[in-house]
Formats: sequence, structure tokens, C-alpha cells
Amino acid sequence: MSLSDLPGPVPDPVIARASTAAGASTASALAEPVERVRALWVTGVVLVNLGINAAFFGPLQVLLGQQAAHFDEGGKEAILALVTGCGAAVSLVANPLFGAFSDRTTSRHGRRVPWVLLGAILGAVALVALAGAPNVAAMTALWCAVQAGANGMYAAITAAVPDRVPVAQRGTVGGLAAMGQTVGILLGAVIAAVVAGNFALGYWLCAAALLAGVVLYLFKNDDEPLPPRERKPFKLVPFLKGVGAFIWSFWVSPRKYPDFAWAWLTRLLVSTGNHMVTLYLLFFLSDAVHLKETEGIDPAIGVLVLTGLYALTVIVTSVLGGRLSDRMGKRKPLVIASSVIIAVASLILAFAPTWIGALTGAIVLGIGFGAYLAVDFALITQVLPAALDRGKDLGVINIANSLPQVLAPLIAYPLVTELGGYVSLYVAAAVIGLLGAVFVVKIKKVA
Repeated sequence: MSLSDLPGPVPDPVIARASTAAGASTASALAEPVERVRALWVTGVVLVNLGINAAFFGPLQVLLGQQAAHFDEGGKEAILALVTGCGAAVSLVANPLFGAFSDRTTSRHGRRVPWVLLGAILGAVALVALAGAPNVAAMTALWCAVQAGANGMYAAITAAVPDRVPVAQRGTVGGLAAMGQTVGILLGAVIAAVVAGNFALGYWLCAAALLAGVVLYLFKNDDEPLPPRERKPFKLVPFLKGVGAFIWSFWVSPRKYPDFAWAWLTRLLVSTGNHMVTLYLLFFLSDAVHLKETEGIDPAIGVLVLTGLYALTVIVTSVLGGRLSDRMGKRKPLVIASSVIIAVASLILAFAPTWIGALTGAIVLGIGFGAYLAVDFALITQVLPAALDRGKDLGVINIANSLPQVLAPLIAYPLVTELGGYVSLYVAAAVIGLLGAVFVVKIKKVA
């Protein structure tokens, strides 16, 4: 399917530009969108997602590890853990924080565009500086800056979807955005492979991909300016009271907004299960499948093959699943079905620890997770508490994507080492994923 296949007629939207920003109505900036977005706009969103993920996963998968070994071969594992751990901590804060900032932005260029641009500049500059980082401390600080820039961009571009896309088109757009994310991950892996150990060159190429990804969106964004009178007041006097109110604004009451809370919990559970499946894949292939002995394949090559199969199926099912949910007008049945498919993939790995089993599991996991990414994103946009806080609230949702990076190792390590090995690990991942499917039923506002 191409972008030109987006369903329905696509009329030109009426854009409130700078000259009318001061007098714009709430309907123009904050009301639920009704006009279908154009293919060119969607392409811009897809490319921003692609650039973010290429710039993020190229370093995370390979380049940071190579740089850690450059500083200290014997202590590379500890260095990498320090750098990535600090980066993950920054991402937990940066996403909702920059989302909240974008919600309150009254620039004549719109709410989201300034943060996409600033995030891209910060991320690209930090990546280039990483190429010449003189020590581990500088490497850590610069990777945190990359995380801040990338998460600022992601918070803004994610919020742009409910800002601009009508509900009936969100599954399709969410699927295409997920496709862009997956292609970006593959591009990051390709960059890391092409530079063949030259991590400095790899960082430069990742920075170039990040900047190139935002160009179309910056010029074809259709971002609505927020009238200053629509922005929530933020009192800085007394200072502590103002800051406290701002911090408290990130809390979304489960009692007042139960659908949002259930959506957050289900995203956390499914993402944690998925991270548990992929966390020890290299060790699973070497220690459980015995890939080198049984098939003569290096486990690292095996991981690359499985990742490629997984990515290809994610690309296909994210687009198809998103569009199907739009046509059905329903989200929950597809979210539940995709969560069950993810759990089945985990059980295949648990009870078929062979190369064929691993290949099958990777394909099944990609089928389930691709559809889940697209449809669950569309569902989440329909349970956001307020139009004025879309960026902040989606940033809170994205904590459920980042937190599993911390939770999955804490759960997986004792299971693998003390409580039954890989069978226990993958059965537990399946159970956690199925809980996510169960709790989706609790969401009442969305069919």
C-alpha cells in the first residue's frame, strides 16, 4: 500500500497562520479534527519517526558499545550500562516534559513544529559531538542530550497526530508511523554495519539521518498556532507553588480518567513482555538453541536474521492492522488479538528452542507487535483527557514504552538464572502480555 491509498477524499485543510493566530478560535487549535490529512503530511510524520529511530537505534545497538570498548575493553559492559541507563532515565522525564512544553507553546509556527526542530538540532549536535567524546563522562552527558532531543521530537510528532488526524483515519496513520519507526531501526542497523567499526563516522551518519527526516515535516506541517488566551495560566510567584503545580499537572487521575489509566497499564504490560522476549535473544540462541553447534550459524548473525524477519513483519502488519481498525471502526478486538499473538510467539520460543522455532517465533512476534503498535496508538489517542494537554498526556503514555527497559531486566534475570531458565522467561513474558490483553476490556470509551 502506498501513501496515496489513504482512504477517503482528502480536501485541502484550512490553516490558521500567523496573521490569524491572535484571533483564532478554540475550534481551530484544540477541537477534534474532522478533515482527513493529506498524504504529503503523513509522509512528513513517517520521515520524522524514521529519522528519530535511525539516530537512536544505530548508537544503541552498536555504536555506543564500540565506543565503550574504545575507552576500556575490559570494562565495556559497565560503561555501556552506565551510558544507556542514564539515557533511559532522561527519556522517562524528557518525553512528558517536552510534551507539556509543546502543549503550552504559542509560536506563530504552531505548537509542535518548534519542538521537532529544536529536538532535531539538539540531537544532531550531540551525535556529532559524541564522535569526538574524550572520556566516559562526556560520552554519558552527550548521549543524555541525544535522548533529550529525540524524546522532545517524539513527544511533539506523536501529539501532532491527534491534533491533525480525525479518529477514523488514526489507525492508518498510526500504522504508517509505526512502519517509519521500524524502517528507522533497520536504517540505524545498516549505518552501524556500513561503517564497519568506525563509530565516529556512524554518529555523523545518524545525525544526518535525523536532520534529513524533519525537512519535509517542517515545510508541510499544517501546525495550528495556539492562541495565547487558550494557554493555561502558569503562576511562577510564589516560585515553588508554580513549579509544584506544573509537576502535579503530569498526574492523570485513574479515578477521573479510568480509560486513560487502563490504556497506560496495558501498554506497559505488553511492552514489558516484548522487551523480555528480545532482551536475551543472543544468549538464547547460543545457550538454549546451540545455534553454532546445530546449524553452524554464529549467534550474532542469528540475531540479525531474526531482527530482520521481525522488522519486515512489523512493517506489513502495522500498516494493514491500522487500516483494518479504521475500516472496522473498532480498536479493542484487534488490540486483544495482537496481544494474544505476541503471547503465542513467546510460547513458541519457550517450548520450541530450535532455529526453526526461533524463526517462527520472530515472524509471529512481528505480526502481533506490528498490529499492536498501530491499533493501540489509535486507541490511546481516543482516551486522552484534554485537547490542550495532548503532548503531555502522550508523553505520560510513552513512559509505559520506556519503563519496560528498566523492568524487563529486573524480571528476566532471576528467571533465567535461578527460576527455570528460558522456558520460565518466555512463559512469564506470555502471561504478562496476556494480562495486557485482559485489561484492554476495561476500557469503556472505545469500541
